[in-house]
Amino acid sequence: MTEQKVSRNGRGASAWPRLRVSDWTETRDTLHMWTQIVGKIRMAHTPPLNHWWHVTLYVGPRGLTTSAIPYGDGAFDIGFDFLDHQLRVRVSDGDVRRVALGPEPVARFYAEVMAVLEELGIPTRIRTRPNEVEQAIPFEEDHRHASYDPEAARLFWRQLLQAHRVLGRFRSGFVGKVSPVHFFWGSFDLACTRFSGRPAPPHPGGFPNCPDWVMTESYSHEVASCGFWPGGGEEGAFYAYAYPEPDGYADRPAGPAAAFYSPEYRQFLLPYEAVADAADPDRMLAEFLDATYASAAELGGWDRAALETGPRR
Repeated sequence: MTEQKVSRNGRGASAWPRLRVSDWTETRDTLHMWTQIVGKIRMAHTPPLNHWWHVTLYVGPRGLTTSAIPYGDGAFDIGFDFLDHQLRVRVSDGDVRRVALGPEPVARFYAEVMAVLEELGIPTRIRTRPNEVEQAIPFEEDHRHASYDPEAARLFWRQLLQAHRVLGRFRSGFVGKVSPVHFFWGSFDLACTRFSGRPAPPHPGGFPNCPDWVMTESYSHEVASCGFWPGGGEEGAFYAYAYPEPDGYADRPAGPAAAFYSPEYRQFLLPYEAVADAADPDRMLAEFLDATYASAAELGGWDRAALETGPRR
């Protein structure tokens, strides 16, 4: 992979960076486990919120961050820096610790992070078996995932920056209940979810190494959700789905010609490469988000007049 230059305003030729999933699968899978460790640390110290919004990570100007985590009468945060390739733990008393990001096993990363928390006076216990993956190797035993390509990690973060920017604009046109644009470490995707305001039927669950009651809480109310995932296409894919899925949803148009409904994933997909190749990537992605949401809302009987507003309000 070659270094890509991105203009500060995000409008350069490489603003939508290219990264084939097959070129970084091993790094992706290792980073997935690292983010699970950090996300579980946040979960251990953060008061619960609806739909597990208290466990997510957020896109930042250098990588992914937990945001402030309460501890005692202060706070700390943990951030992945994909420019200097460090994990940085900062405490509100001014103390800072760093863990270098490089090709090392998950077991070693887990031990280093836990040792840093002990040094900072923030002893933490987490469930060490990862969630939502088929082979859930406990972190302290995981010597299989040990890859880290720094350029791939940086390009993935830049993909997240672009997705976060457009998803944020899409989020702004909704005055009903809507999630932040946040990163779920279980499924390893960036997501934004709109809610109709009505309860939903209990979700059946069925996700690997994840109790069904977790999904019941996640989908306790009707949703139209969208996001970006480093899978589902040669360079990843944008997705959109509704729960419960209304009759006829899969047959509705999804905006761009490159978008399609996947029976396997039960959601619409728009390949990342189609967006990056477009003359106006932002517009193509916005068309996909608008069209798939409109289908969910119209077929689901949402009160759109009460839930939506102009982004320039």
